[in-house]
Amino acid sequence: MRAVVYRGPYDVEVAKKKDPAIEHPADAILQVTRAAICGSDLHLLHGLVPDTRVGSTFGHEFTGIVEEVGPAVRALKKGDRVVVPFNIACGACFYCSRNLTACCENSNPNSDVVGGCFGYSHTTGGYDGGQAQYVRVPYADVGPMKIPDDMEDEQVLFLSDILPTGYQAAEMGEIKGGEVVVVFGAGPVGLFTAKSAWLLGAGRVIVVDHVEYRLDFARRYAGVETVNFKKVDDIVMYLKEICGGRGPDVCVDAVGMEAEGSTPHRLLGLKLKMEAGAATVIGWCIDTVRKGGNVSIIGVYGPPWNFVPVGTAMNKGLTLRMNQCNVKRYMPHLLKHIREGRIDAKAIITHRFPLRQAKEAYRIFSDKRDGCVKCVLLPQA
Repeated sequence: MRAVVYRGPYDVEVAKKKDPAIEHPADAILQVTRAAICGSDLHLLHGLVPDTRVGSTFGHEFTGIVEEVGPAVRALKKGDRVVVPFNIACGACFYCSRNLTACCENSNPNSDVVGGCFGYSHTTGGYDGGQAQYVRVPYADVGPMKIPDDMEDEQVLFLSDILPTGYQAAEMGEIKGGEVVVVFGAGPVGLFTAKSAWLLGAGRVIVVDHVEYRLDFARRYAGVETVNFKKVDDIVMYLKEICGGRGPDVCVDAVGMEAEGSTPHRLLGLKLKMEAGAATVIGWCIDTVRKGGNVSIIGVYGPPWNFVPVGTAMNKGLTLRMNQCNVKRYMPHLLKHIREGRIDAKAIITHRFPLRQAKEAYRIFSDKRDGCVKCVLLPQA
């Protein structure tokens, strides 16, 4: 088969790779029909995630058609169309039994930090991802959700990650009716966070970024106010002022480790590797939100440490919540939102490429060129 293959920082190519095979009775093999490039894939591309090994295949957002199932699989059969959560979860361990599938202890037993994930380095289990013509899906009775016959793959593709991730980000903010929510980051997760904030009862939603075309898209797609942090003197003070002087009720970090806005953080986190990414936005969230407010962190950071103002958070009486998204628990609920027209997930797709052009797709997405918001690869094109 052909697959995206990692060759080193800033270098991927599409190359021939051995077809995946059934390795465990509970496995399934999918023919991939759609595979998206996620913002967190860029952290891998840029060499910021430990133990990202040469030869690995990225991609944790994908749909596919079941090609083969192991003898223990009961929920799927050949020909089924499915969308697959990015978490690889056993469905039976301590964490899975509590719907914390991102923390599964059987899919990544060598780590007590994170569960297994598709295409996200050996720190998350070393599983190959779906930016390929075929992919192996462990615990096939647990994760995959059948796509309804009357729905297209692209309508539900983002149930694999970014739509549940945005929804969980808003949910962790514990938004109460009429509250003010500030979302840092106008990428796909930030967009879905903003849409979800409205669904959960926000009275005002503000999205912060520095790329104008992304802010324009956020206004059109999510109906939000926007702020370009590079066009104000002090983003924290500006947000406090436009939120009545005391700050918003909820702040969401939907950016993660490659945040702009702080030269010291970028030097320490991205150049010298003295912290696990540039933790700029965590600090902005803590400093901006009102006393007694909520901070939700859904942007990706690597272990083990970051320089964040935890003393400020403590003295302000803040609630901080964070996690990789427990995708499976949200899929049925969000499918209903899509079906009933409250969320048009497909509408954020701006670019589609055949798999053979994945290298160019990564370049356009990484460089924020050509108005790119979300790239989707077509492995069978």
